[in-house]
Amino acid sequence: MEAMANQQNIISAISNYSRQLFGFIRSRVNSNEDAEDILQDVWFQLSRLPAVETIDNISGWLFRVARNRIIDKSRKKKTGFIEDFIYEDEDGAPLLPSFMKNDETDPEMQSMQKVFWNELMDALEELPEKQRNVFIWNEIEDMTLQEIADRENENIKTIISRKHYAVKHLRKRLENLYNEFLTD
Repeated sequence: MEAMANQQNIISAISNYSRQLFGFIRSRVNSNEDAEDILQDVWFQLSRLPAVETIDNISGWLFRVARNRIIDKSRKKKTGFIEDFIYEDEDGAPLLPSFMKNDETDPEMQSMQKVFWNELMDALEELPEKQRNVFIWNEIEDMTLQEIADRENENIKTIISRKHYAVKHLRKRLENLYNEFLTD
């Protein structure tokens, strides 16, 4: 009986807050897909609570969880990815300099990082969707290439190839930015 009441409370919360919560999340992330993923995480976290009725302010709780998920997603993109994105070209030279690591206290560094992230996002948008997805899932969301292959029901070699072409495009596309940062 308790499980049934809990399920009804969850259904009621989803019905009452989905549109409002999605709008809140969407205004703070880059895409509908990101917003949908975060919203799904919020509903999943709510569904794992043993007794939803014990939450005094369900609206406040939902928005707080959503805000925390948005922050988590933002942190993951900004810190882990820059450190992982340093590739070497055929001559062994790094694609991006080490100064691209997160340094929140230096305004000049913040400006350079913002330029980098904007250029990277633009370059990613130029990729075919399947290459872009493989790169983002592997480099930003830390999925293994095998996990991606399983998710997409593709051969691992196909996924590796997509990642290779994405990296090749990004190297070429970001080369001028790299050179500009190094010569300044």
